[in-house]
Amino acid sequence: MSVGARVAALLAAAGRGTRLGRGPKALVEVAGSTLLDLALDALAPHVDEVVVAVPPGALAAWPRRPGAVYVEGGETRQESVRALVRASTARHVLVHDVARPFLTGDVIARVLAAARRHGASTAALPVADTVVTEAGEELDRTLLRAVQTPQGFERALLLAAHEAAAAAGVAATDDAALVRRLGRQVALVEGSPLLMKVTRPEDLLVAEALAARLAVGATRGR
Repeated sequence: MSVGARVAALLAAAGRGTRLGRGPKALVEVAGSTLLDLALDALAPHVDEVVVAVPPGALAAWPRRPGAVYVEGGETRQESVRALVRASTARHVLVHDVARPFLTGDVIARVLAAARRHGASTAALPVADTVVTEAGEELDRTLLRAVQTPQGFERALLLAAHEAAAAAGVAATDDAALVRRLGRQVALVEGSPLLMKVTRPEDLLVAEALAARLAVGATRGR
């Protein structure tokens, strides 16, 4: 690990990929690259340190990439991120799920700038669909945001949030929720429609098609 690193990318790559049925999710390939490598390629130019959480029991045999540090994750995403934060030395951290392979530099820059300014930030998008409760009550979607990753934090703040949640037995769906639990605001910055999440087999089909379209666009732009 880099001593005194300014910014670290913390990659939650410990998912077992049960719904995909192709082994560890981080090693599933899209357009010839693993989800983990796509995340590393996107984040590495913007950070001083990269820490990756791998599935429990997989650390010894996990394929390594030079310049990255690998730690054993937990049975839940929250446990894995807690291990990542503990392993980092950076002042600010960007937490990203490898299941979102199409991360762009402009999103990274917005999240990091807001984290430096406010202490905590997350990529998010307005909700396009009509949203109703199970009782059929329609919610005002203009007040709703779909939260994505990366999420950016002062490392000390995120560590305090995780330790407090662990001590209280509190679980949350993302790290921003744990920070809000401490009474801190989390800045919302513009995410990207490209930040789809690969969870099910049909998501892989969409990801492959999107990767091919992006590759064509990049070739034409040269």
